[in-house]
Amino acid sequence: MHELDKIAKKIANNLGVEFFYYKENSRPNDIPVCDKQFDGVTDDGTHTFFRFFFKRIGYVGVLSGDVAMARKFATLLPTYIESFAEKDADLSKAEYLKKILLGDCTSASVQKFETKFSVASSACFTLVLSVPKLMEEAIALISQYSGNSLDTVVKMDDTHCALVKFVKDEDEYQSAADYAEFLFQSLNEELGIEVVVGVGSTVKGLKDATVSFLQASSALRYAEVFEDKGNVHTYREYMLAKMLEDAQKSKLAEYFSELADEKAKEILEDEEMVGTAEEFLRCSLNVSETSRNLYMHRNTLLYRLDKIERATGLNIRLFPDAVSFRVLMILYKLLKP
Repeated sequence: MHELDKIAKKIANNLGVEFFYYKENSRPNDIPVCDKQFDGVTDDGTHTFFRFFFKRIGYVGVLSGDVAMARKFATLLPTYIESFAEKDADLSKAEYLKKILLGDCTSASVQKFETKFSVASSACFTLVLSVPKLMEEAIALISQYSGNSLDTVVKMDDTHCALVKFVKDEDEYQSAADYAEFLFQSLNEELGIEVVVGVGSTVKGLKDATVSFLQASSALRYAEVFEDKGNVHTYREYMLAKMLEDAQKSKLAEYFSELADEKAKEILEDEEMVGTAEEFLRCSLNVSETSRNLYMHRNTLLYRLDKIERATGLNIRLFPDAVSFRVLMILYKLLKP
């Protein structure tokens, strides 16, 4: 039985009323549905309707029976249901924080966490680390390097952990990405493991940590999809990819067909050519730096850039064409089966 079903059954038994519920914006056939928009509590003369949240999902509760009495119940039940959803008193700090990051806690539950663990409501950011091995040792080391007693490391699954780091004015690191780079270097030097770190934005408080966590997780996912080099990736790197991914696949295919003919597709299917182009973009269109990073003769690099231009019509040594080529590569990888 679903957790909310159990709560509803308990409420019905305790109050001696019929209690049903359904998700907002749905129309179940076997439950009375309110046909009008409302806030708080309303009734149709037979049934009383009220809105509530359970694990951040909106529902409409339905009470049958005496309307006057039901309306009194309806004003109290949202808080009562929330208290059932948040029986977190026995959770450890890490377990509780994991629920917050996954979006399973309401604002009231986050406040309880802050009170219980004396966590100030201050700015923070989330890092998500992909750890290939030695997870427990990695968590211990990350905890050791935390410069703030409020910072907490959470094991999300067998290969991923998350760090919620609270920002203090005196922090020596200029950005979340800088701190992520420091953690990568430390884990690599001391444990010999090469982690990949996704970086979320800095948010105003713990109640928004879920947003930062989702951004960091998305950065890791996009880095894997696009086979990007490097060990630290921020969500900002992939804003263009996210915007394109949110569009309909048919529209993406239309854009791709407008930008790429058969010759262009051959370039995109050539890992060596694509790798050269991506390194060139990473080096801010700097030929000398790209040659050094790829251990490639300058003339060889220029030949490849010319070949890309002949095939795609895009001279990626020019910024506008470099942007178009980046869009083309994103479309290609998003549309790959």
